[in-house]
Parts: sequence; structure tokens; C-alpha cells
Amino acid sequence: MDHRRSVAACLVQGVYILERDRQESRHGSQALAPLWWEFFHFRLHSRLVDDADHSIFGAIYEFKPASDCNSLIINESPHYVIAFRGTLTKGDAVLRDLQLDLHVIRNGLHQTSRFEIAMQAVRNTVAASGNFNICLAGHSLGAAMAMLAGKTMAKAGIFLEAFLFNPPFFSAPIERIKDKKVKQGIRIASSFIAAGLTVALKARHQQQQRNHVEDPFVALSAWVPCLFVNPGDHICSEYIGYFEHRKKMEEIGAGGIERLATQNSLGGLLMSAMGKESEDPLHLIPSANLIVNLFPAEDFKRAHGIHQWWKPDLHQHSKVYNYRW
Repeated sequence: MDHRRSVAACLVQGVYILERDRQESRHGSQALAPLWWEFFHFRLHSRLVDDADHSIFGAIYEFKPASDCNSLIINESPHYVIAFRGTLTKGDAVLRDLQLDLHVIRNGLHQTSRFEIAMQAVRNTVAASGNFNICLAGHSLGAAMAMLAGKTMAKAGIFLEAFLFNPPFFSAPIERIKDKKVKQGIRIASSFIAAGLTVALKARHQQQQRNHVEDPFVALSAWVPCLFVNPGDHICSEYIGYFEHRKKMEEIGAGGIERLATQNSLGGLLMSAMGKESEDPLHLIPSANLIVNLFPAEDFKRAHGIHQWWKPDLHQHSKVYNYRW
């Protein structure tokens, strides 16, 4: 896992540098991006370009091992990796990236042309290669892009391996509360409220629609993406409490309530109760392999940076959370 994590992080960094090469007109031998994938025997299959500002936001890499490459590495490596970068803070792509960030916050990323381009690339690659040899990877905004693509494919029964670095989780910053009892109390209260609203809305929905349809949240539970989070990064740290709270609710005998509550956000439930359509927040996922970087970060920049994830000596804690229904 450590080697695959490091490779995936480097391939995502390759997308960042691809865009910087474009902005600074570095071509051929002057380009810096190829160093990030050639070392691992990948080649650049294609660039993913935003139709609004023509920035490079993603890349499809193809694994091309050398003839003397270790057979174990060959067998464990995906044939294709589809990687997405996060938000840039410099250059002519900043405005478009910030617009996409707002779409993530508003649960509207699926409506953007950038995601449509990304989704089409994923579907085409799966159609050409099959879903067992493809891996998704992304950082920050790119992790949101990869997660949404992975969720979309999983709902169709296609489960792609995914490495999601610092994936956004936008909600009340409960994880930043220092008092554990207060934090736990807020989460438990929220779970009971969300579960109650979920039951009420499901009952109303069943009266309106008699045909049985499999719960999409349950159908999604077989997909187990790898989420890489840092406690010092407020953009993604809520995933820690999100999954740990499920375990706590099981321990106190309230697992059934939490299984209902975890399917919805309070905001979405209130919108539905008022008769308004609301997209499910991107962070609502049933299962995941949660990897937490335990090395203290000096500041937010380090806690949120992609660079932490390619380090071979990462001090981390990993736990797989499987949704039970």
C-alpha cells in the first residue's frame, strides 16, 4: 500500500506540473512534468483539458514497465491511472479552480463541464481496458473529482480503485472541538435528528412510489476508496469523526440509528422536508479505507499539501470501515 500511495501521489503531482509547464511554456526537454511519472514506468496517455480556460486539470497515465521490471510490481500495478490535480493558487487557472471549489461546496460539481470531461474520460478508459486495471487518484479539488467519478461508476456496479488525498468534507467543523464529550454529544444529537428525518421522508417517499428500488447508499457500500487525511487540515479532517462516530454508535447500541443518519446530511434532509430537491453531499460515502497522517503538521499548507503523501516513511494509521445494513 505504501508504494502505491507514493506512486499515486507522484502521478497527481505530475498533473500539477503539467499545468505549470503549460503556463510557463515549457516544452520538450524543458518540461518538468515527465519526471513525475517516467520514474515509475508510466507514460502520459492523454491530458484532460478544461473547456472553459484550457487548463490541464487531469491526466491519464498508462503503465509501461521495462523488460527487466520486477514481475510483482507489474502484477500489482494498474494498467491506467486517471489523476486529477487540486486548486492552483497562481496563474491563469486560479479563477476557474475557485469556481469549481464553490461547486463542490454547493454539491454541484456534477453539473460542471470539467466533471463531464473527467467522467467521459473514465467511462472511455473503462470501456477500453476494463475496470480491474484502472485506478483513480486526486488531491483536494481533484480528490472531489475522483470521488464523484468513483461514486458514479460504483452506482453502476463498477468499482474502481481510488486514492483520494485530502478529499473535501464541508460541514460544521465538529472535529476541531477540543472537548471530546461536547464533540461526541453534538454528533450523537445530530445522528438522532438525521435518522428521524430520514425515516419520515422515506415513509412519505414509499407512499408516493410503490415500486421497490434498491437503496443507492447500500448499493454504493461495496466501493471502498482510500481516503488520505491529515488532522491538521480542516478541509478533510471531518472524515475522521465521520467514520469514528459510526463505531461509537455501534458500541452504545445505536448502530441502526447511525446507519440511517449517515446516509444524509441535515441540510439535505431539511431541504427535502420542504419539498425542495437537494443533491447528496459528496462526502457521504458508506465505506472507506481511512488513512490518517499522524505526523504533526506545522501549518495548514503542510497539512493540506500533496507532498506529504509520497514520503516512504509516513507515520500513519489505517482502518477500513465497511458499511453494515
